[in-house]
Amino acid sequence: MCCILSALALLGPRFAIIIWWIADPERWERSFDGWLWPVLGFVFLPFTTLMYVVVRPGGVSGFDLIWLSLAVLADVAMYSGSGYGNRDRVPGYGSQASV
Repeated sequence: MCCILSALALLGPRFAIIIWWIADPERWERSFDGWLWPVLGFVFLPFTTLMYVVVRPGGVSGFDLIWLSLAVLADVAMYSGSGYGNRDRVPGYGSQASV
């Protein structure tokens, strides 16, 4: 079950980016000037990229910055969330008995 959730967290926003870009490419062109930032966002910060496309056409100000901050936190949590919790599964890394 944990592997399914991890796969959805990693692939879900990227799949949404691809589908939304195919469905509404004009919105993506209004949000970004070129192709570099969307590609970097796709690879490294997919939640932030999605949220930026949601808030950008009207201008980013006020409460939009809170939404973008939450998206950045979601990206950071996606990359660093489960490593500490699974440390006991790694041989030689978990709590060891004193020698």
